[in-house]
Amino acid sequence: MRLWHGGMPGLRPGDILMGGHERRTHPGCPWCEARSTGRTLVVDGHPIDGPSARPDRLYLTADRDYARFYASLWGRGDLYRVTPIGDLEVSDEDHAFPSWTAPSGQVVAVYARAVLLTMTQRRALLRRWKAGDERAAAERLAVTP
Repeated sequence: MRLWHGGMPGLRPGDILMGGHERRTHPGCPWCEARSTGRTLVVDGHPIDGPSARPDRLYLTADRDYARFYASLWGRGDLYRVTPIGDLEVSDEDHAFPSWTAPSGQVVAVYARAVLLTMTQRRALLRRWKAGDERAAAERLAVTP
């Protein structure tokens, strides 16, 4: 299985990504401000990517487009294929996309530099995200006594 990480630009194959790095913030961004103060921004009644539950760990996903989204959040961040170092744990933060955490990871390949998403790409990912969240909610209801 290929694992992806999107974020800080400028890394090369062989470089090590560590958990616990801060995300870049952008002046005037309400989302960035909320995350930096430990809050989750809510837009139209929907929470938007709150603070990481495991800030000490590196987040990885099997979904390249999901990782590309996080690369774009950096502000022209890069998309990497990564091999985890240490124990790999399932991330229960986002049920829409298969995700894990690890203490660190090694960059295997740089897939894309200076990632920006078009509005079409953002809308397509949002539709997948919403459908995945709805599936996860339905699964939780199905197992609730």
